[in-house]
Parts: sequence; structure tokens; C-alpha cells
Amino acid sequence: MADDADVIVVGGGLAGLVAATEIADAGKRVLVVDQEGEQNLGGQAFWSLGGLFLVDSPEQRRLGIHDSYELALQDWMGSAGFDRDEDLWPRRWAEAYVAFATAEKRGWLRAMGHRIFPVVGWAERGGHDAMSHGNSVPRFHVTWGTGPGIVEPFERRARDAEASGLLSFRFRRRVDALTVTGGQVDGVSGSILAPDDVARGQSSSRQVAGDFTLHAQAVVVASGGIGGNHDLVRQNWPKRLGHAPRSMISGVPEHVDGRMIGICEAAGARLINRDRMWHYVEGVRNWSPIWPRHGIRILPGPSSLWFDARGARLPSPLFPGSDTLGQLHYIMQTGYDYSWFVLTQSIIRREFALSGSEQNPDLTGKSFLMTARRATNKGAPAPVEAFKRHGADFIVRTNLADLVAAMNVLSGDHLLQLEALKAQIEARDREIANAFVKDTQVMNIHNARRYIGDRLIRTAKPHRILDPAHGPLIAVKLNILTRKTLGGFETDLDGRVFGQDGKIMPGLYAAGEAAGFGGGGMHGYRSLEGTFLGGCLFSGRNAGRAAAAAVA
Repeated sequence: MADDADVIVVGGGLAGLVAATEIADAGKRVLVVDQEGEQNLGGQAFWSLGGLFLVDSPEQRRLGIHDSYELALQDWMGSAGFDRDEDLWPRRWAEAYVAFATAEKRGWLRAMGHRIFPVVGWAERGGHDAMSHGNSVPRFHVTWGTGPGIVEPFERRARDAEASGLLSFRFRRRVDALTVTGGQVDGVSGSILAPDDVARGQSSSRQVAGDFTLHAQAVVVASGGIGGNHDLVRQNWPKRLGHAPRSMISGVPEHVDGRMIGICEAAGARLINRDRMWHYVEGVRNWSPIWPRHGIRILPGPSSLWFDARGARLPSPLFPGSDTLGQLHYIMQTGYDYSWFVLTQSIIRREFALSGSEQNPDLTGKSFLMTARRATNKGAPAPVEAFKRHGADFIVRTNLADLVAAMNVLSGDHLLQLEALKAQIEARDREIANAFVKDTQVMNIHNARRYIGDRLIRTAKPHRILDPAHGPLIAVKLNILTRKTLGGFETDLDGRVFGQDGKIMPGLYAAGEAAGFGGGGMHGYRSLEGTFLGGCLFSGRNAGRAAAAAVA
């Protein structure tokens, strides 16, 4: 039987689109198969803030940021903490990716029309020593246009390839198995799902309308992770982070279900580092949800006071924006799966942002005027103010006693003691009047304001939390938010998948989250942020180019 294409790509997210367009650019015929409808083209990247990890970029240099490959690699390795025999390929992918982010990545994207917001963000700041976790300098480059802006060049390339007859989409095709002939992966089979025109991100029908089989010389798996499947998240939850949360909210739609990972593993693919994952601790329930258990991550500046469920301030250096997995580990050790921010209107106005394209209409809509208002508005950005008014996890009061009482009602656990919280807040407030302080979080605030980007739009002027002039007081109940799978299929630098016997599986490639964003876990234990989309770009490009070169 003649092949239906030269290469089949499973998954129409960012990694899949990148792989498919590289294959088509090489003059090969490619099929993109996805269980969702056309409205979900671009996958999770569409919903993202569009942050990209870049090193020694023109944007950094214009802001006085001195960065280098050596410094970035030092930060990456200190964060990754590679310590396993199976980290051979993840480490090689990490080294190659940091080189890509330093040299070629920005220019490659720019040639396709991609542009970057000029203020570079400073994510995952760490707070330990120079060789441990965290970005030593700001490296988080937000796409002008956010997630849709990073998807658009590749969707455009895919549509051009479709018009030329080199690329075809097969939506509503749920892959149930890989086909293997003579040891070579040569296609996929599965179920045709009934058409469903639900909006992007909403849960679609799983009604089966038929079956299908497709053949090709190679298959690239770019099917994403497990973040929408809480059962799989709990099944793979690492013991080092304590017990899995009883309650979680979802940062990704329900169709991010991890099915394809199990299917490939059943066919002989080697999955490594399955216990490495990246979940956020600053999740809030979406007051206007799109998918089940829909949560949004707060992107906080450095000033909010962070308390655990019992009202103890999180220890140094677990401050907002510092160490996501360190915070997750601490919170899960408390026996509760939530924590609290306590802040002021002045802090929320300057420091709160919400992750996601739909929560940032100014950046997504490429409006310089709306974006400039972040620095000049008296209130927080409109989506943040909407959460403050309508969000189930937000409490606003004019005095601390009423705030703590409402926090106890919201949690239902009644663990917080007014006098204990008041003592901790007043102690911190006494430090604000001094240029010389011992409170590490206050030191971090002063350090942040030395960077012009933070001083302009991300860090409030230091002030006392209990100063009525900066009120009202605000408390936010923070939930565990599922997001990324850091482990995945072990691959070489061409994206070729290793089998469970340690040998390359002929015809099978993997990219994106299914490959741990490269190699089966190039992030190691921790991410420096801005690295997930970039991992999709790099691994999709490598796998697509290699698959195209391998087929006749």
C-alpha cells in the first residue's frame, strides 16, 4: 500500500506545527493528526503569555543586562540538578538549547515576523548561591502578541504548505496505536471522532464516528503532556514533593490527557524522568472558566507577603517569583495544598499579572497604548481587577481583622490567628523605613527596583502593608495549578526515540512536552521559565528536519 505521506506528525500544537513546517519546507509530504478540531490548532502555546528564554539579546543589552552563554548555562545546570544515569541526553539537549537561545533562536523567529515586547521579565530569581537554581539576570522575553503571536508564523507556514499540497491536516483523529512493520514505525491507527464545534479549549465530544489507519515512513509524536489528567499527575507525583495534592486546578484543557505517552510506551518507546513535573503554586480559580477546573497563574512581583495555610510566612528564599518547585515542596510539607498572599492595592496595581493570552489583551492585541497604561493606571490591569471583584479566591477588606476572618471562612479550616499574622506583618513593615535591612524579601524588593524594567512596571514602591494610604488590604488563596511534564521520551539530538532496549526505534521521533521538551527532560528538576515554548520550537525543529532528511 502506498504511503499516505512521507511523515505523520501526531499533535497540532506548537511543537507539531514546527516539525510539520520543517518537513514541508524540505519538500516532503506531511500529515498532521490531532484528536481536537481545527479551532484548537496551536495547542497550549495559544493560551500562553508567549514568554521566551533568550540569552544576550538586543532587548537585554538595551536595558543594561549583561548576559552570556556561560552564565545562562551555569544557571540552567544549577537549576536542572541532573543526577541520574538517564540524564545523558537531557544534559546534551540542555547544552544545545542554551546555545540555540544564545545564537540562532531570536533571528530565526524574527525572520518569520515574530517580535518581542521591549521590557525583559525576570522570572525564577532563585535566591540561593550562584551555582543553584534561578536566573541570575532577566531573560523572560514576552512575545508581542503573546501566545497567538508565537503560533501565528508557524500556522501561516503550515497554511502555505497546505495550499501547495505538501501538508494536510486530519482533525478529530484520535490515535489509539502506532503501526510497526518489520521493526519500523510506519503509521498510526485510531478512531475518527464526531465533529464538534465547541470553542477553543472547551471539552469536545468523544463520540466515535469511525476508524482510520495512516501510513508513512516516519512518525513524529508531539502530543503534549499530562497536565489535564489529574489521575496521571497523581500517579506520577514525585515522593520528594510530599503527598500529591488532594485538590488541584488545571492550567491546561482537558484534552491534555497523556494518552499518546502510554500508547508509545506500549509500542516500546522508553519514557524517562516521569516523576519530574512543573506545577505552579500561585493558581487561582478562573471566575469565567473555559475548560474544567480552569485555573490561572498569578505572575507576582516581589512584594506580596506569602503565608502557608497555618499563617507562617514562607521562609527565605521562597518569595514570590523565586523558586516554584521549592515553594511547592514547602507547601506540600505543611499538610495542606493551599497558601495565601497578603498584599495591598498599591502592590496589586503594579505587580500582579496573570499568565495567559486571554488575560493580557493589551499584549495579545499588540496595543502599545493599553500596555503603557500598566505603568500609569491607578488600578491594576482590567483582567486583574476583574479577578479581584469576581474571583472566588480574592478577598478585599479595609482592615486586617476583617481580612483574616474572611480568609478563615474561605478556607474553611479556620487555622489563621489574627495576632500571629499581625506580628509578622508589622515586623516586616518596620524594616521598610530603613535603607539597611535584614529581611531578605525586603532586600529582594530593593534589588528588583535597581532593574529599570521592574521599577517601571513590575515592582511597587516599598511601603508598609498596614499603611491605609496603600489600601485596601487584599488576600488571595493560592491553589496548586497543574501545568507541565518535564520528563518524556528519551531522544537523541535529532529527536529519534530510544526503545526500552536502549536502541533507536526506527521511524519514531518525539518533540515538545512528550519528549520532556527534548531528550526526555532537558529541564532536569526545575525550569528557568520562558523555556517551554522554546523547547517546543527547538525540539520540533530538530525532529522535523531529521525526519525529513531520513525519508526517501
